[in-house]
Amino acid sequence: MIITAASRQNSFKQTLSEMKISYKRIAMQQYKLKRGFKPEPDRIFQAMQESFPVEISRSGDRFETSYGAMSKITVWVENKMLCVETVSDTTVKDDETILQTNKAYRDFLFKATGYTAKERLKMAKKEVGEV
Repeated sequence: MIITAASRQNSFKQTLSEMKISYKRIAMQQYKLKRGFKPEPDRIFQAMQESFPVEISRSGDRFETSYGAMSKITVWVENKMLCVETVSDTTVKDDETILQTNKAYRDFLFKATGYTAKERLKMAKKEVGEV
């Protein structure tokens, strides 16, 4: 059997058209901790438990869960900074779920860092020189 380049290309195009591609939005952020907010894993874990009332898995000093419109939330402390990696669940279309997830996430960041959303935005702008 002889396979030509044209037949391979047609087969490849057919395979691509049959595949379903799903996109995930992955974001990793680092947040400074306010004075008095110690970078202790147990304190961060407690803030997660209060904000996300679901099961949270712990692997060393990394915590992972899924909640609402976020299919994965991974949290850890590195160099006295709170690191958070989130993966959005793009299949969630319910506005109420999205808003509730956003509120829980903001509450977690406040409990973990001590800074409000407005203060975090101001610091982020200052870091990139937009003040």
